[in-house]
Amino acid sequence: MRRASVRFALATSVVALTAALGQGPVGAQPRLIQPEPVNPALSNPPPPANPAEHSKPCSEPPGRGDGMFSNAALETMNFPSVWHITRGAGQKVAVIDTGVSPHPRLPGLNIGDSSDLVMPGDRGISDCDGHGTLVAGLIAGQPRDGSAFHGGAPDAEIFSIRQTTSRFREKGRTDNVDPVTGITKDGYGNLHTIATAIRQAADKGATVINISIAACLGANESINGDAYIGAALQYAVDVHDVVVVVAAGNSSEGSCNTNPYVNPVNPSTSPWSPGQVRTIVTPAWYDDYVLTVGAVNADSGAAADFTIAGPWVDVAAPGTDIISLSPSDDGLTNHTLNAGANEYQPTQGTSFAAPLVAATAALVRASHPELNARQVMDRIKATAHGAGEARSPVLGYGTVDPLAAVTADISPNALSVTHYKSEQIDALPPEPEPDLRPRNTALAGVGILAAVFTLGVLGSFPLRRWRQSRT
Repeated sequence: MRRASVRFALATSVVALTAALGQGPVGAQPRLIQPEPVNPALSNPPPPANPAEHSKPCSEPPGRGDGMFSNAALETMNFPSVWHITRGAGQKVAVIDTGVSPHPRLPGLNIGDSSDLVMPGDRGISDCDGHGTLVAGLIAGQPRDGSAFHGGAPDAEIFSIRQTTSRFREKGRTDNVDPVTGITKDGYGNLHTIATAIRQAADKGATVINISIAACLGANESINGDAYIGAALQYAVDVHDVVVVVAAGNSSEGSCNTNPYVNPVNPSTSPWSPGQVRTIVTPAWYDDYVLTVGAVNADSGAAADFTIAGPWVDVAAPGTDIISLSPSDDGLTNHTLNAGANEYQPTQGTSFAAPLVAATAALVRASHPELNARQVMDRIKATAHGAGEARSPVLGYGTVDPLAAVTADISPNALSVTHYKSEQIDALPPEPEPDLRPRNTALAGVGILAAVFTLGVLGSFPLRRWRQSRT
């Protein structure tokens, strides 16, 4: 198997992983690039062979002053418009990420249910990367007088499962090659630990799971471990009725490249066909089980240039102009650590669009307890707006509208969305040869008249000269 150099995609880094994809026999239809059928019999994947050890200093992003500032991302979502109906009470949101640091404005953090797959025995409440805390804050950060910042569902309960980090590595290893998947990666955590975290979250009673982690690889690559992701998602959604929200991934990171849009030459081509899917993103591509979130620019509402397109993208939310809770103090921050460049940058990415949708899912579940997980996801898709009449591979069904998702008068039985349907129109028939007979007849008549007139004029000259000579 060819080795690929990859990283987990948080706010600033990427893991490149996927399932094996074979080519059909010569002359056969190209195999659609989709996940292998889920095998529910797969249980927990094997744990990492070695424990983790601290390898790099923890992130301490610069703070951002509080106050009644303008923030386009939160203004676009307008969560306070829903709070007279629900603030998400009774919902339990699992944040599978880099850990969530306790914060005064995150009183809903349930430390007892939190866990740590990086340092087993810990509680997953140390966010050394400065990522998971921002995600949790966008979901359930508390509003405060004199502050414009708030999470979308401030009464929801949060628990953390630390699954990955760029600041730790597997103890005793120097080559950074994951012995399970065979890939080179920076940090700790892989597809097996993601799958384990999904199962743990479901077993602990999560009603919503947020996964702001994307793993990507070229469509013609192969990797072990993705089958465990599919089985874990099926377990969460079908067995435990959990809404799973995942990030679409960022094309500006690592080996992740975006996919093309619908083929304009042959629009009937399946969006899952080779050529249309060049980069696989997991868990995002498990379209039957997850709500995959792309990113829009908070100011313009247009697709962010970093959001990865794909036929699995369901909806979008702001992924720029992000402000959330600081992992290292009691304030706010609008910066995250770019692990690859080892520098801080303005917070942006599909990692932070996803929790805005997870908060929306918590609000919908709180206000519509009669809906199952799939109906909640369909309701969010059905009330999104701005992507046009068809599903877009970059924005899905459009930007999420929390107020519409909670209040729209939609019967549960009517909850459905129109999936990709592109049709190739027949080529126009060739135009018939024009009938030139009327034109030719008219031209012939004109020609005869012109000839007669010309002869008459010429014949008059000798006659006039003869008459003149006689006078």
